[in-house]
Amino acid sequence: MKLNINKKTALTVGIVVSIGLLLGALILSTGKEKAGDAHGGHAEQSAHTDEEHHGEKNKDAHADDQTHADKEHHDDAGQPKKGPHGGKLFSNDGYALEVTIFEQNTPPEFRLYAYQDGKPLAPSANQVSVNLERLGRAPQNFSFIAEKDYLKGNAIVEEPHSFKVSINAQHASKTYKFSYEQIEGRVSMDPQKRKQNGVEVQTAGPVTLKGNLNLLGEVRMNEDRMLQIVPRLAGVVETVTVNAGDKVSKGQVLAVISSQALVELRTEVLATQKRHALARSNFEREKKLWEEKISAEQDYLHARNTMQEAEISLQSAQQKLASLGAGMSAGGNLNRYEIRSPIAGTVTEKHISMGQSLKDDATIFTVADLSSVWVEVTIPAKDLSQVRTGQTATVNANAFDATADGKLSYVGAVMGEQTRSAKARLVLPNTKGNWYPGLTVSVALMSGEVEVPVAVSNEAIQTINERTTVFGSYGNQLEAKPVELGRSDGKYTEVLKGLQAGEVYVAKNSFLIKAELGKSAASHDH
Repeated sequence: MKLNINKKTALTVGIVVSIGLLLGALILSTGKEKAGDAHGGHAEQSAHTDEEHHGEKNKDAHADDQTHADKEHHDDAGQPKKGPHGGKLFSNDGYALEVTIFEQNTPPEFRLYAYQDGKPLAPSANQVSVNLERLGRAPQNFSFIAEKDYLKGNAIVEEPHSFKVSINAQHASKTYKFSYEQIEGRVSMDPQKRKQNGVEVQTAGPVTLKGNLNLLGEVRMNEDRMLQIVPRLAGVVETVTVNAGDKVSKGQVLAVISSQALVELRTEVLATQKRHALARSNFEREKKLWEEKISAEQDYLHARNTMQEAEISLQSAQQKLASLGAGMSAGGNLNRYEIRSPIAGTVTEKHISMGQSLKDDATIFTVADLSSVWVEVTIPAKDLSQVRTGQTATVNANAFDATADGKLSYVGAVMGEQTRSAKARLVLPNTKGNWYPGLTVSVALMSGEVEVPVAVSNEAIQTINERTTVFGSYGNQLEAKPVELGRSDGKYTEVLKGLQAGEVYVAKNSFLIKAELGKSAASHDH
């Protein structure tokens, strides 16, 4: 087949092919230049890195080590990588050190794991020291010994775990240095914000504590001013005039019962009164006749004896009524028996109702004078030497805000076989009726004074993550310090551990710092 191509078409095709060849040449040329530029740029960057971080060759090996440790093994946020044991992993020139704080079933301690080119190193092949810098404290140095597959620190890592860490390690005649900082339980607050929030500080130091023995107690009725009322006569209840909780006066009628036994007693009194009157009349007549020499002296003496016997019978019958608190009925109703309160007080118990048949020994009312109450406390055996009658005590209600002072009136002489403790009692005025029998109370028994080397105000003490805490103040920084507390007098508390004498702490409105710390959600980073 023969193609017919004219001159014009051939010219056009030639031009297109020429342009294509020219563009291909340009593209190949540009690629070579760019490849050359990229290589040159890398070399320039490498040279710049060496110059910037190393200076002259081998002039500062430590700077080289530190640069690699900081550059090669931190993530984008500047934090160390996590090692196989969950610790902070630092490395330089193939040597790596993992830093952990171990605190499972043991006080917190440093445990370090060493590696060379990713493989574990024997702990004994390393020499490591660690320096900690804390707010307000002198630096602390840790040395390490080989144990199992790790290096163990020689001291406890005290809380809080908030510090700057410097690490010096030696392996195979080379020295490696690493550092990091971790912060926990710390809040920043300048003086102006502290003033606005009413945050005040004090300096921890020696305080004279009033020696308080803190005990638990219970309010009880004063048994010296309480009585149980029994009818002393069997009968049927006709009326009841009071209820439990009512205040009564001395002699007030509490109930009325109908008693057949009372009828017999009153009838006996009436009979003896008549016999006595008759005997007295006979005596007076015989006496007059004897004086006039009309009758014999024997008749006079017989009449006198009869009268004396009648008087004795009358007195006996009257005393029986008096012992029951029942006189002769004014209305002639011999079976009416009024039960009256022997004292002024409050009806605390009532066990009587209308129509009830009572026995003579049934307890029907309990009346107590609550103008004073007892507070009964339990004294452990170890504290008995500090307790004696006459000591002053402060009583605080556990259920509401109420405080009163009293004196120890009784200390038991016998210890409980089960509790191994003794009972003690103090009498508390209760004119306002604030102290309810059955109320649990806290009793601070004054037992002398004692000076402690370090104490803080009670308002400074907070609980954070179930730990007793005081906020130390260091410039604008406030840091939570876990503390171990000792004795307290209700105003100041002894610090046994966690805060040193001379350290400044937040003494007022520390709860605001706790709230601020909660907002910041500071972590416990190990």
